[in-house]
Amino acid sequence: MLTDAACKNATCPAGKSRLRLTDSGGLYLEVAPNGSKRWFAKYRFAGKEKRIALGSYPEVPLKAARAARDAARKTREKGVDPVQIRKAEVIAQRASSAITFKTVTEEYHARKASDWSKVHAAQFLGSLIVS
Repeated sequence: MLTDAACKNATCPAGKSRLRLTDSGGLYLEVAPNGSKRWFAKYRFAGKEKRIALGSYPEVPLKAARAARDAARKTREKGVDPVQIRKAEVIAQRASSAITFKTVTEEYHARKASDWSKVHAAQFLGSLIVS
């Protein structure tokens, strides 16, 4: 089992591409030659070994990494791949925060409509926004 002191003092030996310090339940800290430290959890899903990134040390301390590993395990026990859940969440977030053509068109219309005739303003929206 890892300790916070071991995580803090970990360095990658010269000539190695990375050092892996293992904890329990598939959790490990990967230390790169440049000094960066990242948490990963290994797991098996559909007969294949996979890993999920849990964050960088020290932003994600040992206790939080263990909690994230346990959350991923619970997701996996429900029959869902934790990596696929994360990818779906990222896609949903991007879609909800994306600037759409409709949004930009409506903002432009709101600014310019006072300078246009009512007919032109209606035609402008009708020609550009389908819904």
